[in-house]
Amino acid sequence: MRRDLKRLLRPRSIAVIGGGAWCANVVEQCRKMGFDGAIWPVHPTRHTLAGVPAFAGIEDVPGVPDAAFIGVNRHATVEIVRHLAGIGAGGAVCFASGFREAQAETGDGAGLQEALLQAAGGMPILGPNCYGMINYLDGALLWPDQHGGQRCDRGVAIVTQSSNIAINLTMQARGLPIAYVVTAGNQAQTGLADLGRALLADDRVSALGLHVEGIGDLRAFEALAAEARARGKPIVALKAGRSDHARAAAVSHTASMAGSDAGGRALLDRLGIVRVASLPALLETLKLVHFAGPLRSNRIASMSCSGGEASLVADSAEGRDIVLPPLRARQRDGLRAALGPKVALANPLDYHTYIWDDTPAMARAFAAMLTGDLGLGCLIVDFPRTDRCSMAAWDCAIEASRLAAGSGTTPLALIATLPEGMSEPVAQRCIDAGLIPLLGLDDALSAIEAAAFLGQARRDPAPLLLPGTPAALRTLSEAEAKAALAGHSLAVPRAERAAEARALSAVAHRIGAPLVIKAEGLGHKSDLGGVVLAPDDPQAALAAARRMPCDSWLVEEMVTGAVAELLIGVLRDPAHGFVLTLAAGGTLTEIIADSTQLLLPVTAQEIDAALNALRIARLLEGYRGKPAADREAIVRAVLAVQDYVIAQAHRLEEVEINPLICTPDRAVAVDALITIGEPT
Repeated sequence: MRRDLKRLLRPRSIAVIGGGAWCANVVEQCRKMGFDGAIWPVHPTRHTLAGVPAFAGIEDVPGVPDAAFIGVNRHATVEIVRHLAGIGAGGAVCFASGFREAQAETGDGAGLQEALLQAAGGMPILGPNCYGMINYLDGALLWPDQHGGQRCDRGVAIVTQSSNIAINLTMQARGLPIAYVVTAGNQAQTGLADLGRALLADDRVSALGLHVEGIGDLRAFEALAAEARARGKPIVALKAGRSDHARAAAVSHTASMAGSDAGGRALLDRLGIVRVASLPALLETLKLVHFAGPLRSNRIASMSCSGGEASLVADSAEGRDIVLPPLRARQRDGLRAALGPKVALANPLDYHTYIWDDTPAMARAFAAMLTGDLGLGCLIVDFPRTDRCSMAAWDCAIEASRLAAGSGTTPLALIATLPEGMSEPVAQRCIDAGLIPLLGLDDALSAIEAAAFLGQARRDPAPLLLPGTPAALRTLSEAEAKAALAGHSLAVPRAERAAEARALSAVAHRIGAPLVIKAEGLGHKSDLGGVVLAPDDPQAALAAARRMPCDSWLVEEMVTGAVAELLIGVLRDPAHGFVLTLAAGGTLTEIIADSTQLLLPVTAQEIDAALNALRIARLLEGYRGKPAADREAIVRAVLAVQDYVIAQAHRLEEVEINPLICTPDRAVAVDALITIGEPT
């Protein structure tokens, strides 16, 4: 059930229930921010709270509150939530801890959280175990602590599960206008996606920032992304979980490559939500898209008055999805006219200091650099610290940038290579001049890369294939796995099982050379001596096979003429869906760690694009005059695996093909692993 959060997030009346310092802070922060609605402290024995008259009980307040901050113990919280829901309150922040997050310590946290949800019914609640929210647009705070923000008319919204991270983000001094900061805590009822949709519905919100510890409801996240696309508002996410090694010792290669982080990355990519790697990058990206929107391309022009800075930009952009295109004739002509004959013209540009403090000449040079097919112009400029130095000589840089930016359609960012190189007042001066202040070169480039990703045209993705929760898992034999996949049109080698040693010779004769003999029942057979090849005479291979640590064998035709070997893996990831991994296969899988991940379902076009992202793509295309692999056969193989996964989604844990031998005219799965269970 989707609840209406508008009254909770944009209240005209606030009840503050409880009498401690936390509750007093809520009242004080609302008054400090100029909240012009009603504030109703509630306490059974206190006459005032933070100088505001208090009421003995909720039933005594003069109206039904739009929002309530509940700052009492966890058991009393449940009863107060029940009362608020009964009178039709708009929502509540549950500050207390000791619910599901403390189940291991208290033994009753999960049950108490369930009681809280039942008490709330259809009334929205935030938390429990959270600070609540700050609405800087209306000056409405259900927030029990200090914060560093200020009122604004339009800005970005930020949602995080962590109250402490939320406080830290309010302390930013980067010139980013923040409209809302909301904490979700336990997300017992209201999750990040629900909050995000409600915040995006406010016309004064330009973009949404998320700090994500866990995705939760996949369908809700799909709905959030769809809402953002429909409203033309970008979402920037910092997702925890990159250090998860829980699957590293799994049987398959797929499980070690496609853990929760890979699934989360694939999910965000699929939904058009850009992922950043740090809190500073989150803030800088939100700032860039707030002022410039998603960039129309990743092509940038960079200017500085230092060769060292120009080189630094070029080096820092290396390895990123950012392009510094060569100068065009129009740019060269304009720059030459402004800079004279002594400056070497390039992108990044070192325009020297010949024209420093000549504001009209600087403006002409900057404007010339901004012409052409660019997503963003960048001026590298670190301002002096104002407590020890004068900034007067740098005024020309802001004024010239203002004039240049006003002369065209390419937005211009002023980038301080060090965050300390641009104070908040200077950043605000840049904003007032129509410029975009970005702090820290690496974070600025991360923001540019992210904003260009957000500007890419993309189709609405198909709904995710949701996994089941299989029980009693078992791993099929290789022969069983191949038979199951062949039933969905996956090409596999001709093969026959030898159930005992004396049958090996007859089976090998029927298959014929060249052939492969594999031990059954071994994981990572190649590493354990469980695979022997017989390209010509099978006798030596038969002798080696009889020494293998197994009781049965699989004898197969040997697939020859390989252009490359691939891995196709699908892993059930309860948090993100079914993760498809495409990777370099065979012996290269662990050596070069060349892989990419998508979420099912996928299209043939998406598979083709993913193959192009692999480092071995050049082998598939035909390297140094060698034949190319049959690309259509590879795509058909992946789609065949997908068909099997769709058919078994309710009980499937994992599928892996490694290797898929890719030849000029076929793609054959020569090894397969399937782990499957019973539906629950």
